[in-house]
Amino acid sequence: MTTAVEAETNNLVAALRLPVWNTLAARADTIRRSLPPRPDSAGERYAWLRDLTPEQARRASLLDHLEALCSHLSGRPALGYAPDDPLPDEALQEAEGFNPSLTRLIARYRQTQAAACPAPPPHVSADIPADVS
Repeated sequence: MTTAVEAETNNLVAALRLPVWNTLAARADTIRRSLPPRPDSAGERYAWLRDLTPEQARRASLLDHLEALCSHLSGRPALGYAPDDPLPDEALQEAEGFNPSLTRLIARYRQTQAAACPAPPPHVSADIPADVS
């Protein structure tokens, strides 16, 4: 049985997926147009990457990241993202701030996520060894 919080989360995922994809795709298109044409073959791509300025290389890396997120949002899971995560937090981070209504919707989604998964109780950090005397 679906709880009200789960239903709200599912509704927000459905409402967010396309606007987030549109925002990321628009950003990717803008970056793509600002870079020299990217070749398809691996060898040519390697030479292309070596010829980029540091700023162009940074934008090319961001372009790859945005394209992977768009692919994931389109139902083709990208490396580094859980296949069952319909809306990775990285996609939300990259989409925030470009559209006020989308940013508000993302904030609402995060609030429902926090309500669905309350913070665990305080405990000893895993990287702090316990006293084993």
